[in-house]
Amino acid sequence: MTKTPIPLHVDDLTGFARALNHQLGEASPPHLSLMNMLARAAGFQNLQHMRASNAAKRRIETRPDAEPLDMRTVERAFIQFDAAGCLKRWPSRRAVQTLALWALWASIPAGISLTETEVNERLGQEHLFDDPATLRRTMISCGLLTRQIDGSDYRRIEQSPSPEAQAVIREVTLRRRNRAAVGAA
Repeated sequence: MTKTPIPLHVDDLTGFARALNHQLGEASPPHLSLMNMLARAAGFQNLQHMRASNAAKRRIETRPDAEPLDMRTVERAFIQFDAAGCLKRWPSRRAVQTLALWALWASIPAGISLTETEVNERLGQEHLFDDPATLRRTMISCGLLTRQIDGSDYRRIEQSPSPEAQAVIREVTLRRRNRAAVGAA
């Protein structure tokens, strides 16, 4: 016959240890030793390990939610792209430029070495104002793209975009997929 586990929850280990100490009477170990025994019985190394684990749990549970997105800047970045996901013009605000560059960064394949001409062609497909050099140079200065000194080898730098950049990448990628679907039809 299998045993049914009986859960035990104790709000305060100190009070529980005192009550147990009182029940054990003369045979009871010192208070700290008893608390360490109880912590080990609960699966911890000792009382300090139990305290540290509970403190970490409280910190994680009370951690504030993710920072709210700057939706106004995200919206300004959306406006820079047409319905097909092409960058219409170079934004004047630096924050919007950076978000637009993240969307272009997402269009460059990861882990592949490209020549300057190939990068220009890819960027040329994703913008309408015919200035891939500005986009390429700005992506390098923002740390989104790397290149050899002689310009022979360009690579996308893999990193995690900000939440705002992720929102722009999602929207622009969706627009690009719609462009591809319309082009295929």
